Amino acid sequence: MSMRKVYSELKGLKVKEVPSYVKPMLSMNFVKSTIQRGLDNYHAKYIQTNSIDPLYHVCFGGMIFSYLVALPEERRHLEHQQHAKEHGGH
Repeated sequence: MSMRKVYSELKGLKVKEVPSYVKPMLSMNFVKSTIQRGLDNYHAKYIQTNSIDPLYHVCFGGMIFSYLVALPEERRHLEHQQHAKEHGGH
C-alpha cells in the first residue's frame, strides 16, 4: 500500500478510529503478505523481463551499504584529524 493511499485514508478518519485502522497493518501476516507482494512485483517487473536492472540494484546497493558501514570510522578519523590540527599536531 502506498504511503499516499494510507495518508489519504488516515486523513478521513477520526482520532478514535486511527488505532483500529493501523493495528491490522502491524500484524505479522499483513507484513509478510506485503513483503511477498513486493517481491512478486519486483520479480514480474525485472526478473521475468530479463532486465539488467537487478544487477545495477545489487551493485549500487552494495556500494551504499559499504559506505554506510565505513562512515562511522571515517567520521572518527576526521574528528581526530581536526582535533590534532586544533592542538598543534600533524
